Amino acid sequence: MTALKTKLLKPLALFVIATAGLNAQNNTTSISIQVDDNAPVISKHIYGHFAEHLGRSVYDGFYVGEDSEIPNTNGIRNDIVEALKGLKIPNLRWPGGCFADEYHWKDGVGPKAERPVIVNTHWGMVEEDNSFGTHEFLELCELLGAEPYLAGNVGSGTVEELNDWVEYCNYDGNTSMAQWRKANGQEEPWRVKYWGIGNESWGCGGNMTPEYFANLYRQYATYARNYPGIDIKRIASGADADNYRWTEVMMRDVPHGMMWGLSVHYYTRTGWPPSGSATKFDESDYFSIMKTCLKTSEILDNHIAIMDKYDPKKRVALVVDEWGSWYAVEEGTNPGFAYQQNSMRDAMIAGITLNMLHERADRIKMANLAQAVNVLQAVILTKDEKMLLTPTYHVMKMYTAHQDAKLLPLSFDSPEYNFNGESLPAISASASKDKEGLVHISLVNIDSKKENTIEIDCANLGIKDFTANIVASKHLQDHNTFDNPSTVKVEDFKDFKFKKNKLTITIPPFSVVMLEGK
Repeated sequence: MTALKTKLLKPLALFVIATAGLNAQNNTTSISIQVDDNAPVISKHIYGHFAEHLGRSVYDGFYVGEDSEIPNTNGIRNDIVEALKGLKIPNLRWPGGCFADEYHWKDGVGPKAERPVIVNTHWGMVEEDNSFGTHEFLELCELLGAEPYLAGNVGSGTVEELNDWVEYCNYDGNTSMAQWRKANGQEEPWRVKYWGIGNESWGCGGNMTPEYFANLYRQYATYARNYPGIDIKRIASGADADNYRWTEVMMRDVPHGMMWGLSVHYYTRTGWPPSGSATKFDESDYFSIMKTCLKTSEILDNHIAIMDKYDPKKRVALVVDEWGSWYAVEEGTNPGFAYQQNSMRDAMIAGITLNMLHERADRIKMANLAQAVNVLQAVILTKDEKMLLTPTYHVMKMYTAHQDAKLLPLSFDSPEYNFNGESLPAISASASKDKEGLVHISLVNIDSKKENTIEIDCANLGIKDFTANIVASKHLQDHNTFDNPSTVKVEDFKDFKFKKNKLTITIPPFSVVMLEGK
């Protein structure tokens, strides 16, 4: 009996081994796309950006002054405006960050010669002359076609100060604030919609407990009033990374009608202060950063679960208004300026993170990459009159196709990216269908060495043909410099087949692909 069983099992074992070898050789990942009428729309505001008075973000970045030889509009750099318009930037957050809770907006309006000089104690102890204030920022937003997102001072400010700022920006009447705005050159109110109340109030914004901030928030939110023609959207300072207790207390203690959104901040970094070079790293460094980035999924899901407990109808948005990579500053630069380069590793972070935000679009309605220019995971770097676009810029430009498109939920089991006995999912993906009926599928392969083959069943999408673009390069460390600004760029991609409603694509190592079907 035993001998007979052995004889019968041997051919079966050989078949199993052969099949396993064939599957490993094919290494094909099947992705299923669902068309769900109840799926959420991916808000364009997930593609927001951030401009803090930090290092060379505002001064020598966005703003060079009216007397600069660099082409500008009232001191605002024209080439940066045009580049960001290419990203269809939907909103811009300002003036911070930590700076917001030491910023007093009245210092930044009126004749520039009369504006007081202060010290930026958070970022490099440099002097701030307030030449870029409310009027300049709101003009920048008008040039960009972006919604302003103003962060109010709770840490060192007052309720009256925030109340006055809202009135100054939004009231069309004859109050002292409205008259002051008009005297400073702005006849019509801007009607600013998005208002942050506090920033990182658990830390640089006041080192508060969640219970204390929840009560304080209720007070500030009460006096951040609506005016005729604009109902503002109040965004409460939220948690740092896995500080779930902060979210629990805010959702429990603040009436949901007082919060349009609750923020969370999560950076892809190793330790504090952040360490490691943005360009001089090995595969071990790369794998560690990818692991940290992918933890975003767990962080978001845990905060969302708490919000769902208190707000099952999802009336309060989760606002991820600071995300991105954070390394040691570039050699020879001010440690307080957070200036770093941007490599193919950051392109992976951008693609993965945006895919994760899409997947949770029913709760996440706004997000802001930190930051737009010359700081952290910037999409633009400048040096005097020169400007370059980073790998992150090119990924975000491809992904603009998802803005305000309906999510197409995906189902798949990712192949693994293996390194030193550990593994991570190699493939990240998301898909959407826009109002014109175009389908967009974004794919990221983080594996540092291995290409992956992906098969997508498109039978229920009504697609006749696909085109594709890719961001890829020869080395993980590749980045754009002022001497070689096009080392990493968007290129046409042809390594796919579409036959009998099956899309088969071979995606190279550490690359991001965007497919468009129509």
